[in-house]
Amino acid sequence: MKKSNPRKMHHRFIVISLLAGITFVFTACSPTPPSDASSTQSVSKDNNKKKITICLIPKKKGLPYFTSCAKGAEEAAMELGNVELIYDGPTDGSPEKQASMIEQYTLKGVDVIAVSPNDPNVVAPALRKARERGIHVLSWDADAIQDSRDFFVNQATAEAIAHGMVNTMVQDLGGPETRADVAIVTAFLTAANQNVWIEHMKTHIDQKYPNLNLVAIKPSDEDQKLAFKVTQDLMKAYPDIKGFFGISSVSFPGAAEAVKQAGKTGQVMVTGLATPNSMRSYVEGGTVKSVVLWNTAELGYLTIKVGEALATGKLKQGDTSFDAGKLGKKKIAGDQVLLGDILVFTKDNIHQYDF
Repeated sequence: MKKSNPRKMHHRFIVISLLAGITFVFTACSPTPPSDASSTQSVSKDNNKKKITICLIPKKKGLPYFTSCAKGAEEAAMELGNVELIYDGPTDGSPEKQASMIEQYTLKGVDVIAVSPNDPNVVAPALRKARERGIHVLSWDADAIQDSRDFFVNQATAEAIAHGMVNTMVQDLGGPETRADVAIVTAFLTAANQNVWIEHMKTHIDQKYPNLNLVAIKPSDEDQKLAFKVTQDLMKAYPDIKGFFGISSVSFPGAAEAVKQAGKTGQVMVTGLATPNSMRSYVEGGTVKSVVLWNTAELGYLTIKVGEALATGKLKQGDTSFDAGKLGKKKIAGDQVLLGDILVFTKDNIHQYDF
């Protein structure tokens, strides 16, 4: 047997070590693929900060509205540097599944649970249990029952949202003198935020626009195809109807598509709440004149900022303002942190927004 040369073995060891080192350097320096909005994102830039895990739960995962909120949430987590963000929610909008997820993340011991409830009554027991275990609870986008959460991160007041939709419809119809039958296509009849908006819409119509006649309020179960069919059925039931409010990011495009396919563009107005990207083609095509919303990314951003401040003791009950980073000072009204005013997107400005 031929003897091994120690010098050659030594050189070979050095070469292998160098190659391993080079491989490690290239691996360490390779860019990390961007995280999916539905995944867990760990952020730990500042080792001196207490690490906080925040679970952000939307009404329904996969909707463009909530995906854009999640992008703003990720930005806030990156900026804070001490937040591990979990974005998760039911894919079918089930409040029971929301409650189950809240229970799961409670058992995992996250620091903050922030939820947009589909049915506040269904998720309330799970939220209360989370609070009993020392987890901070926020509602965002839609409020929870008050004793089941610490704060509500509110995109705008219910009055501002409701009045904005009604005022926009009246303008799109031609002014307050125009007589018109109108209908509301909502998401779920149990959606607390939408029910509050509807009550304010009714009051605003009664007090300021007596020429508007609200003939129907129908749910679409957060299903665009169902919203399409509901709108079709309402046009058949009320042949003279002149306007539809789609008051969710799913019911609005569904209603607009029904009006478009019925060949009633320009004859029947459609307005409501949705992201500008989802309504752009309807605005540019003339089926929709106005889209009402708020900056969804900023809502997600603010929610994470509030969650981190609550978990670290920087935000307490009784505070009247909140430093929201790039968003500036935000007003706290009681236990609601307010994002700000609504936005109205039209053919003139919708191209300026991308969410």
